[in-house]
This record gives sequence, C-alpha cells and structure tokens, in this order.
Amino acid sequence: MKRFNFKDQIVFESTNYLAINKPPGVSSLHERIGLANSVIEQAKKYDEQLQLCHRLDKETSGVLLLSKHAKAYSHAAQAFEKRMVKKTYHAISQGIHKFKNFTVNLPLVTTRSGRSAVNKQRGKPSQTTFDTLDNFTHFTLISCSPVSGRQHQIRIHLASQNAPIAADEIYGGELPFLSKFKKKFNLKKGSEEQPMINRFALHAYSLNLRDIDGTTLDIKADYPKDFRVFLSQLQKFDSLNH
Repeated sequence: MKRFNFKDQIVFESTNYLAINKPPGVSSLHERIGLANSVIEQAKKYDEQLQLCHRLDKETSGVLLLSKHAKAYSHAAQAFEKRMVKKTYHAISQGIHKFKNFTVNLPLVTTRSGRSAVNKQRGKPSQTTFDTLDNFTHFTLISCSPVSGRQHQIRIHLASQNAPIAADEIYGGELPFLSKFKKKFNLKKGSEEQPMINRFALHAYSLNLRDIDGTTLDIKADYPKDFRVFLSQLQKFDSLNH
C-alpha cells in the first residue's frame, strides 16, 4: 500500500476547508483489505473533524476537498449536488484530438463488475466537455470538465471518442512505451522496459466553488511526478516538430 504524508499534500486551507493533492495509488475511503492508508484515515489523524466532500478514484491524482466542520460539509455537499462546483481534470489520451469546447452526452450505468458502461435506456445523464491543451505525435493533453460526477465518467467519455486515456487498460487504453516512438531507443541488457506511466493518466487539476461566506475558492494541484515525467518525455520525444 502506498504511504503518504497528509500534511505534505495540503495545497489549500481556510477556516472551513482544507484541500490536498491526492497522490495516485491512494484510496479516498477505507479499503477493506491490506494495510489501510486511505486519505480519510490520514485526515482523521491530522484533524478528527475532517470529512471528505467528494471522492477521487484510487489511481486518479489531484485536488480533493475536505470540510473542517458540519456546516462546511453540508454547504459543499449541496454545491456538488446542485452542480455548482466546477471541476477540471487533465488527461493524456492516445491519438491526436482537436477538441474545442466539445461536449459528450452519454448516459452511464454501473455494471455488476463494478465498471461503468454507456446505457441509453437505463443510464443516468452524464455530460463532459473537452478542450485540447497540447498535441503530440501520438498523444494529446486534454482538459476535461465533467458536469455530472458519475463513476469513471471522463474515462468512458474519452474512450467513446476514440481517445482512451493512456494506460487505462479497462477502457481501451494501452500502456505507453517510449520505445514505440523514440528513435535509437536503447534498453540496458537484461532489463525490461517500463511504461512511461503505470496508471491511467488522469489528474484532478482544479476545483472552483464558493465558500460559505460567498468568496470564490479556486484550488489547483500540480501534476504528481509520474504525470509530469510522462508529459516531459512526450514534449522531448513525441513533439510534432520532430
């Protein structure tokens, strides 16, 4: 289980809220098995009053908001429910995509296997808007703004546009290997090539909402090391100018 220091990950704090930059590989809530090291457990050690206002998938990194008291929690819960929270994620998708304020409307259901799927009869309305931030020869950096917050929504909506997230093997992505496009790629004898990123390349970049007193909270989280390294390898070896 991945260890992380809660205090080191704090990116924002006010009288009502605290936000962390959740590392990839850490669960938001308790895990049933193994050595538990979830965000909520570490948060409670830091401050017993803290409550999660929403969740992120285990492999997704980025902004996670926690409330410091009951009034702040119910204020945030209402804001999320009424879709008054603007969430922005950054994803690295396979292929070249030119999205400009492009919206996907596809209803989603959770299947028995715990995955999600498009289902036009029984699915819940789900909407995400995409904008291309940067194009490479084989990949695209995309800004994703989900209106609804269904399970795996961004991953499925991107996959539906033939733009699966890199390393998202559940929804059609492949592990990205540098050898596929770096000329004169050399591997040390006896070693095995590692993918440029080991988890689906999705990061919760920012969260924008109003505080109890009406002030705007605009919270951002820097890319974690694995996402940053992947991007820098693309900039260096997969740029369109090559």
